[in-house]
Amino acid sequence: MSSTGDAPCRLTVCRGCCCGTTKKVPGVDHEAQFARLSTIDDHTGRTVPVRRSKCLDICFEANVVVVQPSAKGRAAGGRPVWLGRITDDDLVEALDDWIFEGGPGLAPLPDALRGHVTSKDAEKPKKAKKTKKAKKKEAEKAAGGKEKDDRAEKSRKKRRKAEKKARKEAVEAERERERERERERIRAA
Repeated sequence: MSSTGDAPCRLTVCRGCCCGTTKKVPGVDHEAQFARLSTIDDHTGRTVPVRRSKCLDICFEANVVVVQPSAKGRAAGGRPVWLGRITDDDLVEALDDWIFEGGPGLAPLPDALRGHVTSKDAEKPKKAKKTKKAKKKEAEKAAGGKEKDDRAEKSRKKRRKAEKKARKEAVEAERERERERERERIRAA
């Protein structure tokens, strides 16, 4: 059990009336996403506590996740970071990587999450009206590049997963070296 002085980052995940529902955010396995968020570890190997909230009151930003800094991150000036529209696996992976690197106050926010920063006081944006021509052009563009985007995305996911695995293995190897040094000190005493 960690003391307050080295408490890990914590997550608050909105799963109320809008966040976590297929009605508001279709095409996402919300329970699987929550389960995945519940497996995030920090760089010390501690699982990050995850709290399910009924509503964080910015439903237009569904799915909302609030990242509380670790005790060290808070001491370094880190403050809670509100993230909205966390609806795909890449964003969850970016969040996992960020927390592994230290999270708020200790590691810079990944580029993938920059456009998702919001606040508890966020106001719903007004929708701009699109012309029929603009809507048609947008639909054609989305249909044409989807296959290419999917292949590139799979490649990026594989690379990030391999990098994360390598980082975790390096941390574990360092821990093992430290344990071996401790055993040597004990034997020498």
